[in-house]
Amino acid sequence: MTTMESIAPQRPTSLPLGKAINAGLRRAMENDPKVLLMGEDIGKLGGVFRITDGLQKDFGPGRVLDMPLAESGIIGTAVGLAMRGFRPVCEIQFDGFIYPAFDQIVSQVAKLHYRTSGNVKIPMTIRVPYGGGIGAVEHHSESPEGYFAQTAGLRVVTCSNSADGYSMIQQAIASDDPVLFFEPKRRYWEKSPIDLDSTDPGASYPLHRARVVTEGTDVTLIAYGPLVATARKAAEVAAHEGISIEVIDLRSLSPIDFETIEASVRKTGRLVVTHEAPVFMGIGSEIAARISERCFYNLEAPVLRVGGFGTPYPASKLEKFYLPDVDRILDAVDRCRSH
Repeated sequence: MTTMESIAPQRPTSLPLGKAINAGLRRAMENDPKVLLMGEDIGKLGGVFRITDGLQKDFGPGRVLDMPLAESGIIGTAVGLAMRGFRPVCEIQFDGFIYPAFDQIVSQVAKLHYRTSGNVKIPMTIRVPYGGGIGAVEHHSESPEGYFAQTAGLRVVTCSNSADGYSMIQQAIASDDPVLFFEPKRRYWEKSPIDLDSTDPGASYPLHRARVVTEGTDVTLIAYGPLVATARKAAEVAAHEGISIEVIDLRSLSPIDFETIEASVRKTGRLVVTHEAPVFMGIGSEIAARISERCFYNLEAPVLRVGGFGTPYPASKLEKFYLPDVDRILDAVDRCRSH
């Protein structure tokens, strides 16, 4: 007998970003016994943000390894494992703690495939909670993505919602190249729809393609990671004033999907790029330069950038003045439209 429950349409699952990444890690570990997790306090504790919660219990301490407090040691060990066919996933506890491992990442992880003429692959993923907005102390709110996006041999991606967190972490782990996977920590608890039944996370959307998340006609606004939600809010506010903003979630910082950006700019004629990292030498600088070259005759105004200031990340009570917000983004939109 058919019940009303059995014929009712299924609602999409809604999960916080942190739990979605946890589910993606779990799926990757179920699908491939060579996937190992490594990091500080990721086992019994489940990590400081509980992203690996329950995984050591289900997969054992041989696959979810609690490592010493030594980032260079974690990455160095993972390099050896990757060279022997494993797929290690390393967690850097906080963004500002990645610097002790910088030498390992840029000198070994990024270069071994090239150095061996392609004979050695380094299929490892480095997870990095990054960005501000959680009221943390020094070294806990950095935006170091530009350092690694500028390093040849590394893939650099960042998610902004639960669906992408779930699929992109699986795609990163499946890649035969090393991937820096930046996770916007202040968005860990924000819920959004997700399809946990998907068996092929790369089928619907490639890892390195940008996504138009809000369509518009007047100005293109590019954001990634923690600022995608802020950019979408800015587009909503602007719509009430009759301004149509097209918001693009960049998703991949190396390589960058310039084709999607170009198509949007050729339509709108204007471009604003925003990120939490300082404007000077930031990801926005490369985008501004490339789009100025490729879309020169389509641009109605200079490309504008909105980002952090040229200072160390401030004390938590001042971070609201440092982080780009809706007002600062819309000010750039107004200046862009005034030309």
